[in-house]
Amino acid sequence: RDQNYPNPFNPHTTIKFSVPNESFVSIHIFDMLGRQIKTLTSSPRQAGEYSIQWNGDDNAGFPVSSGTYIYRIHAGNYVQSKKMLYLK
Repeated sequence: RDQNYPNPFNPHTTIKFSVPNESFVSIHIFDMLGRQIKTLTSSPRQAGEYSIQWNGDDNAGFPVSSGTYIYRIHAGNYVQSKKMLYLK
């Protein structure tokens, strides 16, 4: 849907998304090599508007390095990927 903001970001960015009808939603962050570094959400959601923040950490809680990352939203049959830039 919308691009994350702010972009570039430091210390965190917000990703907004909408769910037209109840479905399972997952949002994952990937580095440019395609490695999944963070799962922001992976749960069922009711229809509605949502936002979620990412503060530049990986699944273990360690800070990631500056660079370009991809976030992928998967909700039902809908899949979208966008780039974002993290600057320390």
